[in-house]
Amino acid sequence: MFSRLQRLAAAGVAMGMALGATVSYAADAALIAAAKREGSVVWYTSLIIDQLVRPAVDAFEKEYGVKVQYVRSDQTEIVLRLVNEAKAGGVKADVFDGIGNVPALKREGLVLKWLPDIAKDMPPQYSDAEGYWIATNFFAMTPGFNTDLVPRGTEPRTMRDLLDPKWKGKMAWSSNPTATSAPGFIGVALTEMGETEGMNYLRQLSQQKISSAKVSARQIVDQVIAGEYSIALQIFNNHPGISAAKGAPVDWIPMAPGLSVLQVTGVTKDGPHPNAGKLLVDFLLSDKGQTIFREADYLPVSSHVAPKDPSLKPDGTRFRALFLTSEQLDAVMPKWVKVFDDLFR
Repeated sequence: MFSRLQRLAAAGVAMGMALGATVSYAADAALIAAAKREGSVVWYTSLIIDQLVRPAVDAFEKEYGVKVQYVRSDQTEIVLRLVNEAKAGGVKADVFDGIGNVPALKREGLVLKWLPDIAKDMPPQYSDAEGYWIATNFFAMTPGFNTDLVPRGTEPRTMRDLLDPKWKGKMAWSSNPTATSAPGFIGVALTEMGETEGMNYLRQLSQQKISSAKVSARQIVDQVIAGEYSIALQIFNNHPGISAAKGAPVDWIPMAPGLSVLQVTGVTKDGPHPNAGKLLVDFLLSDKGQTIFREADYLPVSSHVAPKDPSLKPDGTRFRALFLTSEQLDAVMPKWVKVFDDLFR
């Protein structure tokens, strides 16, 4: 399993280096008209409201006059909500997003098989080969550190640096069963080192008394900023930059390798506003939509829209990251969660 993942991950490193050539396009007039007749769209999102969702909603409503209702939950809660709604008689959302939740929704038959036209002009790794999802942006997961507690130049630079006794009891990560939490870090170690060496490393790491909390990676960063811990593991590398720009004592570490994951979106099957749902996905992939991602300090997938901070993007040399799709993560997550439970609970 892990040797196959190593090959897949190595092949995907180029994801962060060259996004391919996308082209500008306009939404289909018939789709716009149908969406306007529906009048509204419901979006279940895991994205941060003030940072991304509200600006995107405001721009979409101004562009098309279609009202957006949004519900913010983590990706696991989005799956549960959609499944429960379907069992109760009907899905209420038209659009959903997340990192690793799509395979579960596909298995439940809750995702419409549809991709916007722009998918044909994007690199193939940014859309589902089966036609159920498309990426809007991507993230790189790395450690971060409190720059008041850890002077610059003394932060750990490699995974093995984290075994130094001076970090014992000073690190934290999220315990959620996702790639953007402790299991994702475990998976990187196993994929990069191989199972035997990786398990030996993780057994040593388990002696470092890493604090675990069932909170988001963003909340782990906030705890590090507050000085509760010196180092945050498996956090989104754009979050320290956002906080540092506001004066917080935090930075991220380009530890090799990080884990690069896609934020993807899809249209629900049998949602109440399917055309408005398609139009919203279209908008998020347009140059206007991708610019909103950029201005919110996310990493856009469009080659037309460069990130505000290019250093956040894996380039294969200064900053190397493994890339796994939602389906690949879904296949290995039970193994990674079990290792976490066995060694770090």
